[in-house]
Amino acid sequence: MNLDIKLEQKNNNKILYLTGEIDAYTAPVLRDELLPLTEQNEVVVIVNLADVSYIDSTGLGVFIGALKSSHSHNSSIKLTCLSTKIQRLFSITGLDEVMDIDEIEREGAQ
Repeated sequence: MNLDIKLEQKNNNKILYLTGEIDAYTAPVLRDELLPLTEQNEVVVIVNLADVSYIDSTGLGVFIGALKSSHSHNSSIKLTCLSTKIQRLFSITGLDEVMDIDEIEREGAQ
């Protein structure tokens, strides 16, 4: 399966809409798109996962790398619109404790 990535900018927010699966094959594409966004100072990166059906450990690693990058560059990353299945994955791995996860997307989220 492929991963489609759509980027929108609203004010100081960068919003990524992801569609498909995030696995060993598609994670490098996501990393190449996501990490440069987190390297911009004082930017809020919102990742909408509403249309993501699967994430493997490689995909989780991309989000961990993006979180570390955001902390290093005074930006932030927020994951939104996770399905029950994807939310459970973040919960099982404990990533829901360290990542900013919101049930719905808020344009002005800080």
